[in-house]
Amino acid sequence: MTDNEPSGATARLEVADGVGTIRLDRPKMNALDIATQDLLRDLAEEAGRRADVRAVVLYGGEKVFAAGADIKEMREMDHAAMVARSRGLQEAFTAVARIPKPVAAAVTGYALGGGCELALCADVRFAGAGAKLGQPEILLGLIPGAGGTQRLSRLVGPAKAKDLIFTGRTVTAEEAARIGLVDHVVPDTEVYEQAHAWAARLARGPAIALRAAKESVDFGLESDIETGLAIERNWFAGLFATEDREIGMRSFVEEGPGKAEFR
Repeated sequence: MTDNEPSGATARLEVADGVGTIRLDRPKMNALDIATQDLLRDLAEEAGRRADVRAVVLYGGEKVFAAGADIKEMREMDHAAMVARSRGLQEAFTAVARIPKPVAAAVTGYALGGGCELALCADVRFAGAGAKLGQPEILLGLIPGAGGTQRLSRLVGPAKAKDLIFTGRTVTAEEAARIGLVDHVVPDTEVYEQAHAWAARLARGPAIALRAAKESVDFGLESDIETGLAIERNWFAGLFATEDREIGMRSFVEEGPGKAEFR
């Protein structure tokens, strides 16, 4: 749902001052059913397209980020149904990870299972001091299916990822920060404010260079180093054709670093 769509949707995109907030709204726990997954994909693609969105915040509200998939819905699915659905599940989360703009997750309360996997799709994670994160799928006789085995291991390393996935245990915000699962632990009442401030600052930056930086890191990590260096090299040279590069360099020479106003 965008700003103009009906209030009954389970997620929406709110845009102000260059920041798009993808807001989950499925009481009580923001369980990620199929409809919400597909809506997240659509909102992520919209945020990527819109010129008035320069950075994004993922947010579930003051009390909970997302407690995971809709288990009641999943319980009704057999093997054939999940074979048909599993690609769509992953594609929804990948659409969030592929937003070509800086993305922050503002994590309050629980971010478990699919909720944790959604937070993993962000570039940076702000967690409230009372937040709880984890991948408890093993307790259902399952494994993470929305990217958790891949994104978590790339973020915190395979040993720590296996510990969380094998045991299904929940970690506090403090432990999550210690192992690299979250980047900033802040008071619960300040989670969205601080994530939004991070996004707003980057929304004033050079949009194409930020996209280049994100794609170089993300696609480089999925490649061997020579391919990664080629991606970096091509983006680096290509940015010399942009107006922002001219603005940034002229401002540096004339005024010093950090004072450029990008268009």
